[in-house]
Amino acid sequence: MTALTLSTAGAATLRADALVVGVAKSGKELIVAPGAEAVDKAFDGRLAAVLETLGASGAEGEATKLPAPAGLKAPVVLAVGLGGAPEDGEAFGTETLRRAAGTAARALFGTKKAAFALPVADAAAVSAVGEGALLGAYAFTAYQEVGKDAKRPLAEVALLGAKPRDKAHKAAAERAQAVAEEINRARDLINTPPNDLTPAAFAAAVQTAGKEHGLKVQVLDEKALAKGGYGGILGVGAGSENPPRLVRVAYTHPKAEKTLALVGKGITYDSGGISLKPAGHNETMKCDMSGAAAVFSTVVAAARLGLEANVTGWLALAENMPSGSATRPGDVLRMYSGKTVEVLNTDAEGRLVLADALTRASEENPDAIVDVATLTGAMMLALGSRTFGIMANDDEFRSTVHEVAEEVGEASWPMPLPADLRKGMDSPTADIANMGERMGGGLVAGLFLQEFVGEGITWAHLDIAGPAYHEGAPYGYTPKGGTGSSVRTLVRLAERAAEGEL
Repeated sequence: MTALTLSTAGAATLRADALVVGVAKSGKELIVAPGAEAVDKAFDGRLAAVLETLGASGAEGEATKLPAPAGLKAPVVLAVGLGGAPEDGEAFGTETLRRAAGTAARALFGTKKAAFALPVADAAAVSAVGEGALLGAYAFTAYQEVGKDAKRPLAEVALLGAKPRDKAHKAAAERAQAVAEEINRARDLINTPPNDLTPAAFAAAVQTAGKEHGLKVQVLDEKALAKGGYGGILGVGAGSENPPRLVRVAYTHPKAEKTLALVGKGITYDSGGISLKPAGHNETMKCDMSGAAAVFSTVVAAARLGLEANVTGWLALAENMPSGSATRPGDVLRMYSGKTVEVLNTDAEGRLVLADALTRASEENPDAIVDVATLTGAMMLALGSRTFGIMANDDEFRSTVHEVAEEVGEASWPMPLPADLRKGMDSPTADIANMGERMGGGLVAGLFLQEFVGEGITWAHLDIAGPAYHEGAPYGYTPKGGTGSSVRTLVRLAERAAEGEL
C-alpha cells in the first residue's frame, strides 16, 4: 500500500529516489509548471530547454526521465506533461493534475520514494495530486510469484508545496488516501478471478471489512432468499453451483439527517446463462460485479471519512451459469416486489438481481437511491469505453449526479428514459419482460429498473459498462483491468448528503 505524506522540505533538499515536476505547453514554448522552481534553478533555468532537446512537448500523458544535476538530493527528475498552460491567473484543472500524478506514479514503478513538486495551489489540488499518485501506483499482483528482487509499485509519495499544518491541506490528503485506497479495494475485487470471488466469498469480504470499520452487515444466503421471495436473484443464480447472496452493508452516523442507498450489480461471473455469450465475450466477465464493488468501497469510504450521513449498500451477488437447473428463456420469475418477469434472454440478468435489491432498498425509504451496474453493451455503443450513462426518475437529481461526476473527474453523460420504449417490454405471459426493443437497449434497461423503485423515491441509475474495466494500455491513473469507476462520484454524493444537499 502506497503511503502519502505532506512534506515541508524543499524540492532541492528532500531525499527521494525521484523528483516529479510538471511541464506544459504555452504557445510553441515548453514551460515549467509552478512548484518546480527550485528544480529549474538547479538546471540553471534551462530545464525546459533540456526537456525539449529530449523530445518533450508537455502533452498530457507524457513522461520524461532525466538525471538530476548537482544541487538536488534526488538522483532522477521525472517531468510529466500537463497539456496546455492555463490563462494568466488560472490554476491547472484538478483532473489534469490527477492524471499527471498517475502518469508519474506508473512511470516510477519499482521506485521506493518519490517527491511530487506539482502545482498545489489549494486543497483541491492537494487532493487531486494525492489521489492520482495513489491510483497510478496501483498494481494487482495477488496471483503473481513475486520474489525479493521483483519490482513493486511506488511505495511512498511525498507532496511538496502543500502545508502539513494547514487543516484544509491535511484533510485533503487524508481524504485522498481514504478514497484512493477504497477505489483500489474495488479494483482488487474486480480483478480477482471468479473461481475465487464467488458470491459467498464476496459476502465474506464484506463481513471482514464490516468488522474493521464498524459497519452493520447482513447476508441473505440462498435459503433466506427463497424464504423472502427474491425470485430475481435466485433465478439468475439457479444455474450455478455457487449460490447467490444479497448483502446489506450499512454505515450510520448519530448526527445524520439524510440517508443514501446504493445498489450494486454483483454478477461475479457472467457466462450469459442459457443465452450463452459468444466466443471472445467471456474472458473479462469477472468484471460484471464492478457495480457491487463500487458500492461496497463507497460505504467503507464513508465510514473512514466519518461522514454525517447514513449510507447503505445493497450488493446483489450471483453467478450466471448454464446448467440443467438454470433459468431458461421463456421462464417466468416472481420478483421480491411481487411482479412477474418473463425472461426472454438470460444474459439480461443484471436487471433481474438489481430489481430485487431496488425493491428491498426502497422499503427503508431512503432520501435517494443510486444503482450502479455494468448493465448493457448498448451503453458502450452509445458513450464509448470511458463514459458512464446516468438515468433517473428526476431530472434535477440526474443533473446533480452528472455535476458531481464532473467535479471529481469521472466522465459521464445524462441519458433519457423515453416512455415510448416501455411498451416493448410488455409480455403476454407476465407483468413485464426483461427485454424490449433492441435500439436504445441501455435506456430500456433503465426503464425496467424504474419499475422496481418505490413510489416517491428519488432514484438514479449509473450504467458503467464502458469505464468499469479497461482492456487497453494504462493511461493517467487508469490501470489495465478493473478501474473502480463511479466510486469517486458515489463518495461525493455521500458527502453532499452529509452537507444536506442531497
